[in-house]
Amino acid sequence: MILCTSTRGGESHVPNADRYRRKLAFPPCTIHGGDGRKLASFSVTNDRHGADTLIRRMLDTAAEVGCQTLRIGMEATSNLGWHLAHYLKDQLAPYEPNVQAQVYVLNARKVARFKKGYDTLPKTDRIDAWVIADHLRFGRLPHDMNEVVQYQALQRLTRTRFHLIHSIKREKAYFLNQVFLKFSGMRIDNPFSDTFGATSLAVIQELDPERIAEMPMEKLIEFLQEKGKKRFANPQEIAELLKKLARSSYRLDKAMSDPVNISLSVTLSVIKNMEAEVKKLDRQIDKIMKGFQQTLTSVKGIGAVYAAGILAEIGDISRFDDHNALAKFAGLVWNKYQSGDFEAEDTERVMTGNKYLRYYLVEAADKVRKYDSEYEAFYHKKFNEVTKHQHKRALVLTARKLVRLVFMLLKTKKLYTPPERRN
Repeated sequence: MILCTSTRGGESHVPNADRYRRKLAFPPCTIHGGDGRKLASFSVTNDRHGADTLIRRMLDTAAEVGCQTLRIGMEATSNLGWHLAHYLKDQLAPYEPNVQAQVYVLNARKVARFKKGYDTLPKTDRIDAWVIADHLRFGRLPHDMNEVVQYQALQRLTRTRFHLIHSIKREKAYFLNQVFLKFSGMRIDNPFSDTFGATSLAVIQELDPERIAEMPMEKLIEFLQEKGKKRFANPQEIAELLKKLARSSYRLDKAMSDPVNISLSVTLSVIKNMEAEVKKLDRQIDKIMKGFQQTLTSVKGIGAVYAAGILAEIGDISRFDDHNALAKFAGLVWNKYQSGDFEAEDTERVMTGNKYLRYYLVEAADKVRKYDSEYEAFYHKKFNEVTKHQHKRALVLTARKLVRLVFMLLKTKKLYTPPERRN
C-alpha cells in the first residue's frame, strides 16, 4: 500500500497575500509505504501540470515497491483542493484494476486532533503531510471520494443561496441600526408586523418623527391607506400609535438627516437586489431538481429549494449506515456526560457537522411543523419542556426528528404519507 498525501490545495483564508500565493502554488506532498517508511517528499504546482507530475511520481513509486493500492489523502480546504481531488480520481481510474486508487478528503479538524496524539510535533507543511499519511495508515477513515458531479452542481447553487440569505440578514440588522438614528421610537416599538413591509418602509423613508407629530390625523391615515393599499383594518389605531412614537422619539440633527436617509436608501437597495438574486437562484434550483428522482418534496412544507439543499449536501444516501450517522454528519447530535451512576441531563449540541445541511434541515422543519400534525405536536411538546430558548430548542429537536424521515425517504424512495392518511 502506498500513502500519498498533500496538506492542501491551498488555504481558504491567509492574511498575507504573498503567503497565500505560495500555498496555492506549491502544496507539499509526501509518499509513504504501508509500514510508515517515507518513500518520497516533494512539492508540485496546484495546476494540471503539477497534478500530472504527482500522478507520475505515485505510479513510479508504486511500480518500484510492487504495490497495487494507492491511498491519497488531503485536507478539505473549501474550493482550493477541489480540482486536485477530482483530477486525481479521474486520471487514475483508467489504471484499474492493476492499480486501485482511493482519494480521501479529510476533515481538517479531525487531522488536527489526530496530530495531538504525537506529543510535540512542530507546525510545518511537511509535518502536516506526514501526519495525514500516518492517519491514512492507521485507518478509521471516511468513505473515499465517490461524489456525483450533479450533486456538486446543485450544491453550488444551494450554498450560494445560503451565503446570500445570511448576507441579507446582516444587511437588515445594519438597516435597523440606521432606523434607530432616524426614528428611535419606531425601532423600539414598531406598529407594523413587518418592519420591511411596504407601509413600514414608506414611513421610514418618506416621513420623520417631527413631520408625523405635526401631520393632521386625516392626512396620516390617508398616507397609511395609500401605502398599505387599504388593507389595514384599523388605520386610525396605527396612526395614533405612530404619533405617540413620533413624540417620544429623539430628534435628529439636520446635518445628520441627509446622510442617514442616503444610508438607509442604499442599504435597502442592496437588500432588495440580493432578495431578487435569491429568487433567481430559487428558479434555477427548481429547474435542476426536476432531473433528480427524490420523494422529499412529498412532505408538505419541503419545497424544491429546501429539498435541494438537503439532497446536495447528503449526496448518495448509501454513505450513511442509518439516520444516526446522518444526524452526526449534520451536527444534530448532543454530547453525553456519564460517570458511575450519574448521567447529566443538561447537555449541549456538538458544535461540528455540515452547517449547510443543518441550516436546510432546520428551515425545512420549521415549515413542516406548520402543516404536519405529528411534527406540530412534537414541536409544542419540546417547546413547553423548558422556559429559556423555547423556540430555538424545539426547532432544532424537530429538525433531528426530521432527519429520520429524510433518511428513510432517500433510502426507500417512497412517498411520504401524512398522519391523517395512515389509518
